[in-house]
Amino acid sequence: MSIASILRTQKPRQLSADEEKLKRELYEKISPRRRKFIDRIGYENWDPFPEPNEPNDIRTDITKRTVQQLIQEFVAHKKQEARRLGLDDPSEAFLQGAMQAATGIVNKQDKFLGTYEFAAWYHELLKKEGYIL
Repeated sequence: MSIASILRTQKPRQLSADEEKLKRELYEKISPRRRKFIDRIGYENWDPFPEPNEPNDIRTDITKRTVQQLIQEFVAHKKQEARRLGLDDPSEAFLQGAMQAATGIVNKQDKFLGTYEFAAWYHELLKKEGYIL
C-alpha cells in the first residue's frame, strides 16, 4: 500500500435500496451529454448523493491535524532549524508552497499526493545512494 493511498478515502459508501432506486431514476433523466461523464467514471462509482465536505477549519489529515496546525508545526520546525544552522528563515514562496501542499494533502487532492509520494521516494533514493546520511 502506498503512502498516498493511506491519505485517500478508502472506498465509496454503500447506498440504501431507496437511494439506489433514486440513483437509477436520476441517471435515466439526465441528458446524454451529462451521462458521458457518469459513464466515464463508471455508474457504480457515481454518487449523486455525496456527503457535504467538512468546513475547512475542521478538515483534518490522518494525524487529526488541521492545515493550520500542520503549517504552524512545520514553520516552527523550519525556523528553529534555520537558526540552529545560521541560515535565513524560509522565504514567503517556500511557505506558500508548504501551505498549498498541506491543503492539498488534507483535501486528498491527487496532484499533491503524487508530489508527496515522489518527494518521499526521492528522499529514500538520495539516502540509498549516499547523498543523505
